[in-house]
Amino acid sequence: MQLGPGVDESRLLWRFGWAAGAGVEVPIAPSWTVKGEFLWTGFPTQTVYYPLSGQRISSDLALEQFRLGLNYRFDDSSRPAAFAPSRFVPVMDIFAVHGQATFTDQGYPSFRSPYEGTNSLSSGGQNRETFDLTLSVGVKLWQGAEFWANPEIDQGFGFNNTHGVAGFPSAESYKLGSAYPYARLQRAFLRQTINLGGETEKVDDDFYQFAGTRSTDRLVLTVGRFGIADIFDTNKYANNPKVDFLNWSMINAGTFDYAGDGWGYSYGAAAEWYTGRWTLRAGIFDLSNTPAGGDSPTGYALDPTFQQFELVGEVEERHDLWGQPGKIKITGYLERGSMGDYSDAVALAQATGQPADINAVRSYTSRPGVSMNVEQQVNDNFGVFFRAGWADGHKEPWDFTDVDHTVQGGVSINGKSWGRPDDTIGIAGIVNGISNDQIAFLNGGGIGILIGDGQLTNYGTEKILEAYYSYAMIPSTRFTLDYQLVGNPGYNADRGPANIFAARVHWQF
Repeated sequence: MQLGPGVDESRLLWRFGWAAGAGVEVPIAPSWTVKGEFLWTGFPTQTVYYPLSGQRISSDLALEQFRLGLNYRFDDSSRPAAFAPSRFVPVMDIFAVHGQATFTDQGYPSFRSPYEGTNSLSSGGQNRETFDLTLSVGVKLWQGAEFWANPEIDQGFGFNNTHGVAGFPSAESYKLGSAYPYARLQRAFLRQTINLGGETEKVDDDFYQFAGTRSTDRLVLTVGRFGIADIFDTNKYANNPKVDFLNWSMINAGTFDYAGDGWGYSYGAAAEWYTGRWTLRAGIFDLSNTPAGGDSPTGYALDPTFQQFELVGEVEERHDLWGQPGKIKITGYLERGSMGDYSDAVALAQATGQPADINAVRSYTSRPGVSMNVEQQVNDNFGVFFRAGWADGHKEPWDFTDVDHTVQGGVSINGKSWGRPDDTIGIAGIVNGISNDQIAFLNGGGIGILIGDGQLTNYGTEKILEAYYSYAMIPSTRFTLDYQLVGNPGYNADRGPANIFAARVHWQF
């Protein structure tokens, strides 16, 4: 049915088009298969005449659909049981299928706030939820080579559509919220592992990893679409908002301005060289169209020309301290692209009498940053972690958040000592800060990636305390209660503190 704009007329319209698609169906257990398919349907332009209004309307139609399915096959009883397909039998070892779903509900009561700006955390109290459903499909291509695809369905919002705090309270929320579920292909990458010798170590089956063995000395190459934080600045105690800490600047160093679209993923390539107790990593990745996310009709899009890019390097050292394993990582990055200098934006605002606008002073230049990441197991039930970072505070950050220097530390406690070996308690604190140049920019009415109260006459570092308890309901399902105390949200000592509570359910196979 084609409706006439501004009138009540409607006309029945037939369209003849075509469809193209691709899909995969793989067994996951005897008699069970899971499938995913993408279908593109296009219909040509048709013209409809509305006699009452005298209008002639031409329109076309295109649809993109992504479908997930779970199938059960009623086997022929005369067929041998061994014939039942399963990803667990050797013949199917070339495939791996995993899935996860995470639901998070987060809210806070009202707090002190004498004024608010464009990117302020609303002081009246809020409650928001997010949901994501992810399928991870892997296939072995040749010796040491794997291809992984990661379609995902997302829905929900962060507070103020993910604005108001530099150390944002939920890394389960994206920069663009949606009231309705939508599908995206978040990851699609090729990984090649080249064994170089040394001891043989066992590899467990994981969400993006086949079970098997590999040598301790090896070269790993990854190319395609994936998250930089999948490889760089990882930490076993604070790295995954689906199961441990939720805060945006807790799962990575707040100063690590890693390239990514509005969902945190980018196109690029990375190389990892494991040798002895050392690992060297390097990569190159595509930045967004512009700093602060690259807003476009399709969302926060990456630069299609790859002229704006980021180089990332990391050195990792592994050690035993008093018989307990630990790691130290130094991660550095260099961004190259058209970005603004805060002092230039402030000078222009003073000359024109207008609010500071970073968009008006952008030029092609560089922005560096570096961070340190430590994880140390104390015993089988207790681990500690620490991060600290610095980034060039003269220029605007690009894709992550508004932090120029940060320090964080915390503990992770396993529940074995109270008879719950699969439970976890996490407690940590963060202090985030910004440069004097960025303070002057925000005080002049400037807007950052996530923050901007309209003024910042009373600057204070963001001080964030987070604690959670993760309760293992069954092996595949966890329920988590989380609390965060955010002092000086958006670096504004005139506002807050905010007490933020969350409940999270995570299921994975």
